[in-house]
Amino acid sequence: MRAFGLVGIIIVLATVLYLYKAQLTGTGSTEGLTMGTNNPRAAADMAGVKNDLMAMAQAERAFMALNGRYATLEELESGGHIYVNPKGRLGYTYEADIGDRGFVIRAVYNGPATGMPNFSVNETMQISQR
Repeated sequence: MRAFGLVGIIIVLATVLYLYKAQLTGTGSTEGLTMGTNNPRAAADMAGVKNDLMAMAQAERAFMALNGRYATLEELESGGHIYVNPKGRLGYTYEADIGDRGFVIRAVYNGPATGMPNFSVNETMQISQR
């Protein structure tokens, strides 16, 4: 009889944990990806993307000061100027337009969630959201 009570408690706890996890991160096959802008995971992912953009922009400015030109994201990574994956973060991909007088680095969302914004930063260090 006690065994049935213990099994019942375990089933209830497992169900509650599953529902809690589903609420925070989404469900099923997209495990680990943001499932829309209305959850804590989305806020954390967007903050991480903004931090990545600022790190890349700071590295671009430092590279310009030392070398007289801006670098590609791959150059910054291979030279140890950034410790950010230049390919992206959880649904976001990074791309850069480098010119003689400036740069624009974009974070473009290509993941499964709807409503996720795109971001960009340029040599003025201002992050824009679209």
